[in-house]
Amino acid sequence: MKKYLFVFISICIVVVILVSCSKKDSYEFNIDTIDSKVTDGNLDFAFNLFKELYKEQEQKENIVISPMSISTALSMTYNGAKGTTREGMDKTLSYNGIKKDALNESYKNLLNYFQSTEGVELNIANSIWIREGVTVKDDFITTNRDNYFAKIENLDFSQEDATNIINNWISQSTKGKINKMLESPISNNVMMYLINAVYFKGQWYDKFDKNRTYEDVFYNNSNNTSKVLMMSKTSDIQYASTGNYKAIKLPYKDTSKSMYLLLPNENVTMDEFINNLNKDTWHEMKESLQETKDVYVKIPRFKVEYGIKDLKNVLRQLGMEEAFSESADFSGIKEGIFINKVLHKAVIEVNEEGSEASGVTVVEMTESAQIEPDEFIANRPFIYAIEDDKTYTLLFMGVMSHM
Repeated sequence: MKKYLFVFISICIVVVILVSCSKKDSYEFNIDTIDSKVTDGNLDFAFNLFKELYKEQEQKENIVISPMSISTALSMTYNGAKGTTREGMDKTLSYNGIKKDALNESYKNLLNYFQSTEGVELNIANSIWIREGVTVKDDFITTNRDNYFAKIENLDFSQEDATNIINNWISQSTKGKINKMLESPISNNVMMYLINAVYFKGQWYDKFDKNRTYEDVFYNNSNNTSKVLMMSKTSDIQYASTGNYKAIKLPYKDTSKSMYLLLPNENVTMDEFINNLNKDTWHEMKESLQETKDVYVKIPRFKVEYGIKDLKNVLRQLGMEEAFSESADFSGIKEGIFINKVLHKAVIEVNEEGSEASGVTVVEMTESAQIEPDEFIANRPFIYAIEDDKTYTLLFMGVMSHM
């Protein structure tokens, strides 16, 4: 008997599973040295971050993020954190009990594992851009170059095309999917950018037939409907049906990479469902999947672009308050700097052929504000007055509205 699955997507999570792989000669890795505490921590962080982002939305919009991108950029930054700043990052990133050497060795092998992938395109690039003339600790640079394969660049941030140079690197690293993360001019107190870029493109192991794509109704969270192009097929797939949700697993040509789709039952709200998502419930969902014959699948063809989002407030909620304050201790990088912004953008497109997605995370490190001179630049309307300071008599007063 055929099972009918009308797949509702308001969330799309692409999960990379560490299983067997084909190794390319240029990337050496030992999967056994990837500490499970690190991958478990990354999974915890992914769900904690995702839930906070969902909760803070007043109107429930589409969300797509790259947890891998965010974790990697923050892990590079973490290598310069000391004392209670590091403890706060431990809490947020779920790195408690993980030694720094084990963390870095895990990322080194994890990144090489991903770069060795065959059957899908999966490119991960890291870079650190340092304001020209700023001295950064050698150990910090060496650690990120050797373990995160970060491109290290000294750049005159005051030059007119500084942001173009960085944005061009981002565009090249995401194959043009994300072109612009930084705006000109760069503030005088910005000392450094730590950037991660992820690009993924995979074809389905079992593609959808374009001739079976047709217009249908999608029922939105806001109780209205939209006309969408629905892809459909009947296939033998990994499928689960429980009291709370239905789930399917759609593998790519490299079958160690899959898209999982979760459809809450009609009596379960998306708010309730996401609130209960965590590492344990995720593993339970995967364990409940069983190879099932003749599952009827309908999912919309879709493209989501999650605009540039500053993750500062969410990361502070998760425990990183000090890292964003002037009392932060990043003396492992240099004295007197803190995280000013963590910018993130992700895009994804899903169609009959497969999926293409990119994510970029930019960590902006800033010097303490008192180091930057105060400015008064009257290049817009202003009020003026001439006063006798002894008698507090205003002799003249005016407003300059235009010139």
